[in-house]
Amino acid sequence: MRIESSVTAISWIPSDAIEGMPKIPFELGVGHYDEPPPDRLEPGDLERLRDDDRFREANFLKAWIEVDDGKVVAHGHDGGGLVGSTTFRLGPKEVVVPGVAYEILRPEPEVHDDAVRFLQTVGGRAGFPAPRRVSGKPFFRIHSATAWTTLALRIRADGSSDHELVGASPFPRHWIYDREGELVQKAGTIDFKTWARESHGDRTPWGDEESDAFVTAAESALERQLSRELMSGASPKRQKLEPDETLVEQGETGDELFLLLDGVLAVEVDGEEVAELGPGAILGELAGVEAGKRTATLRARTRCRVGVVPAELIDRAALEKLAAGRRRER
Repeated sequence: MRIESSVTAISWIPSDAIEGMPKIPFELGVGHYDEPPPDRLEPGDLERLRDDDRFREANFLKAWIEVDDGKVVAHGHDGGGLVGSTTFRLGPKEVVVPGVAYEILRPEPEVHDDAVRFLQTVGGRAGFPAPRRVSGKPFFRIHSATAWTTLALRIRADGSSDHELVGASPFPRHWIYDREGELVQKAGTIDFKTWARESHGDRTPWGDEESDAFVTAAESALERQLSRELMSGASPKRQKLEPDETLVEQGETGDELFLLLDGVLAVEVDGEEVAELGPGAILGELAGVEAGKRTATLRARTRCRVGVVPAELIDRAALEKLAAGRRRER
């Protein structure tokens, strides 16, 4: 019996994710941030998104095992990687610069009688020059830094499978889709400055270093819809948090909502951590429907960027639906 499974990572540049001098072309409209990828991937979507300049890299790990009498007797690796291009707009003209794809890394699978674990690293860099200072020799580089994801996929003889984002570059954003094409996880943090300074040469999987990824569960489809509506309107006021800094305290009054743009926040109720939330989550909705009292403490697990949103910008029915879903989660 043949059993197949897959996992996909899409790496893309979210709004306001670039810092310093490299941000100038984006502010002038010469470069562009990426639209968020879809909530679900259908066959052919990766090629279409690449052709539309919607992502930087995509890692599609697909594999199979053959099972006889409950034991693995054969296995194989499929899938591959796609590296996107970058479009620059100069007045009425567009200049498309293809990305530079690196060799796909596929270590030998870990084979057991009842399961096989596959690994695959896909990555590359932008094709245009990006002069910058870097850590270590040669201290200055012309080429863009390297972006990548390393995925693991375990397929079992009983037909089940699971996946893992083993490692990823600190930038850009990485979204993970399961075998059904559903968005299920996100890398919780992005760090443009660290990526630009350190992700080159030996400090990549093509050298001798991997970079761990802080992974969180994907937010709900309702939160993604509301987040897109909020970001497409008036830009919310921004707030930054350092690790262990508190956004709100349980019992405080307040009715503002918060859109987590980047980072991971811990949710604490009566001093006990009950959840971790990542980018895209909308927070503070319970206070919006429960007399303006904060029902939990929100504490930064990592560095965070948060958008502060007046509660009246979200439809009351949507707010109540969001709050009901949060109560069920807790």
